[in-house]
Amino acid sequence: MEKLKAKILYAEDDVYLSFVTKDNLEKNGYQITLCRNGVEALSAFGQSNFDLCILDVMMPEMDGFTLTKKIREKNQNIPILFLSAKSLKEDRIAGLMTGGDDFLTKPFSIEELILKIEVFLRRSKISDQYQLKRGQVKIGEFIFDPLNLILTIKEDSQRLTSREAELLKYFAENRNKVLKKEDILHEVWDTDGYFNSRSLDVFVSRLRKYLAKDSTIRINNIHGIGFIMVTGS
Repeated sequence: MEKLKAKILYAEDDVYLSFVTKDNLEKNGYQITLCRNGVEALSAFGQSNFDLCILDVMMPEMDGFTLTKKIREKNQNIPILFLSAKSLKEDRIAGLMTGGDDFLTKPFSIEELILKIEVFLRRSKISDQYQLKRGQVKIGEFIFDPLNLILTIKEDSQRLTSREAELLKYFAENRNKVLKKEDILHEVWDTDGYFNSRSLDVFVSRLRKYLAKDSTIRINNIHGIGFIMVTGS
């Protein structure tokens, strides 16, 4: 099975166009969440992590420009591509001023849309790599700075203890992998004694509390083995 390339929020009220576009993008490996209006799209954006937004400009209940402003209040970095039947320079400028990144004029070809998607995804990947070089780690919607012991989501920051930061860093480096309890203890505590094993449970509970602000992140117990941190990014 082909690995999904990216999660895309796609907002379009044209039933036929949206069906054809969604079908073709999914055939090319993208995971598409389709919404029929701006209000539905904003709700979907708040419930999941996406790599890219494709937004029709003219939609019922909330247009694409208004939706973009609200998305930018939550996430300044996610690429946003507008789809519009309008090609006037004034319309493009208005869209860019609201926080969009590019326009694609209807009618468009799937090939052109995919090319634009891949360009944005490459830029995002380079940006994430730059953050990692600075020592920061992206975990879902969080930015984790292990050097300064700070975990940030939107405008909220939490300063961690050294042990909490070491444990979160180990989970982040091994996200979506089952980790044996003894391996975690040797890596973070340098020993697997009973007292430290109990301490690990306490520290995991603390991390769960901090990470609860992003519902897509979970640290699950694997009975008799250890833990796994599940995250979409």
